Amino acid sequence: MVSTRTPGFSRPRGRFTGRTRAPAPAAPAGSTTRPGRLIRGLGPRPFPRQRGENTFPPTPDRLNPARLAARRRVQFLGCLIAAGWAAAFPIVSDLPNQRLWGAIAAPAYALAGLLCLTLPRRIAPRAAAAAALIGAVLVPLALLALEGRHQSEVMVVERSAHLLLTTGSPYLPHPVVVTDYNPYLPAMSLFGMPRALVGSGGPVAQLVGDARIWFALAFVVCLLASWRLLRPTRDRAPLLPLAVLTASPLIALALVVGGVDLPLIGVCCLAMALAERDRTIGAGLVLAMACTLKWTAWPALPVAVLLLWRLYGRRPAARAGLTALGASLVVMVPAALARADALREQVVRFPLGLTAIQTPAGSPLPGKVLAGFGPTGHSVSLALMTIGGLGVAIWLLARPPVSAIAAADLLAAGLAIAFMLAPAGRFGYLALPAVLVIWPRLAARRWSARPPVPANCLLARPEPVLPRR
Repeated sequence: MVSTRTPGFSRPRGRFTGRTRAPAPAAPAGSTTRPGRLIRGLGPRPFPRQRGENTFPPTPDRLNPARLAARRRVQFLGCLIAAGWAAAFPIVSDLPNQRLWGAIAAPAYALAGLLCLTLPRRIAPRAAAAAALIGAVLVPLALLALEGRHQSEVMVVERSAHLLLTTGSPYLPHPVVVTDYNPYLPAMSLFGMPRALVGSGGPVAQLVGDARIWFALAFVVCLLASWRLLRPTRDRAPLLPLAVLTASPLIALALVVGGVDLPLIGVCCLAMALAERDRTIGAGLVLAMACTLKWTAWPALPVAVLLLWRLYGRRPAARAGLTALGASLVVMVPAALARADALREQVVRFPLGLTAIQTPAGSPLPGKVLAGFGPTGHSVSLALMTIGGLGVAIWLLARPPVSAIAAADLLAAGLAIAFMLAPAGRFGYLALPAVLVIWPRLAARRWSARPPVPANCLLARPEPVLPRR
């Protein structure tokens, strides 16, 4: 019997229907995917040698929050909620700086809501965002900066820069009062350098030397860079989303009165974006910056390294991890050698409430409530925080992230648990996990943590050729 099969053609699997199956289309020239190398459940793995190109094209989500946010009623409701939130501070807060912010920001948010309702749709969002940004950020920040009014952490950062220049260590050797403690790592002193260099003589020096200005600048630059890395297309600049986020009460209040956590938010978002785009050295350096600002950024290192390992393999992940560890040691070792006791006492024990002088952070979060019951409650709070951290670590190892959104979600979950269960915490700390959840989604223009699979790629391994009978 003569065989009618074409040599090299494989028989289709499954029930024969009488139809000839067309061969799978070949990947186009210049494709950044490699057939047969699959991310489990997500299709092909991005080809590690091609950098700078987005492997996954944007796909519309079933639920589009952007369309919902474009409605006038939703915009007005958001401005109304922000105005009510700001108006509550002059009534319930006992801090003069927060009361001043609320008195100025509440009318600004109300004006922004009115502009959303009355102006044409084409210009209403931009006008409302500008009104909120000016009234809730620029005006109160300028007033407080010119008067030299800020929260104690701004003074601590500026003093640490002066100490670093004069003594070689950013920590006081024998702290006596609360403001003598510096709970930040050595790299935070960089934001106080302008004050140490220009002083505080005159309005210009007051503004230029204020650490809050540099906190905000680092925050904006990092978010812009992460937007450019994660955005599928270069269709528009992120000025409106960035203005809305910065003018929201979530960021505006922290920026005006303190802002010490803003650089940490920015560098964490940028680190996840760099890891997704296979910028290993850049990701390592940014992670080192985060890990030398505050100890709360340390979970970002394993999350970003596992993201690189999941997408591009062991070598890029090891390269980024070693870069981050090496740069962190370069910054941390001199401070540890100069005053190791002060570093341990002020950076580790003081935020955990283990020193004789307690930290002033005192929002009624679960960990703070438990710590109020004495040593037993304090131990329970630390135990719960440890258990929560272990749970997130197990989740991270069991399901490593496959996109910057998934990595940011994991980091946000871990930080939220730590802030909620820590013996001393503030509601303002929750801005970090909130922005980690929101900003990568806005930049990537999708709300799912799972990246879409390219349609022009082979989703399965080639079938073997059956031998001729």
